[in-house]
Amino acid sequence: MAAIKPFKPLDEKFPFDRQLGIAAAPVVLINLFMVDPADEAGFLDAFKAAAEIITKQPGFISMQLHRAIGDSPTYLNYVVWESTETVRTAFTQPEFVAKLSAYPSSVVASPHLFQKVAVPGFCTA
Repeated sequence: MAAIKPFKPLDEKFPFDRQLGIAAAPVVLINLFMVDPADEAGFLDAFKAAAEIITKQPGFISMQLHRAIGDSPTYLNYVVWESTETVRTAFTQPEFVAKLSAYPSSVVASPHLFQKVAVPGFCTA
């Protein structure tokens, strides 16, 4: 899978490419972006362009971008997908891959897939 460079797995022992090989549904993609403060506007422009493509892909459910508070130019993107298969397919679409080169070179992306966990009395799966 193409990724923004540099790309840094959240878990070095189980990187994103390996996660995409597991059949799971539904899934949440968390992507943590570290951005140089001078590149925030460029990051947001590139993010918007990529989001315009990704949100139209089969299996996409919802997305929300968050920015850390204060002086931390750290962003967290939370995306709900129908399955790992739909994430894999969407992220290999040529029009989406083409948008990744527009991200400023300071951007470090760390994507990771998650599923809900049931915790009796607190969280439902």
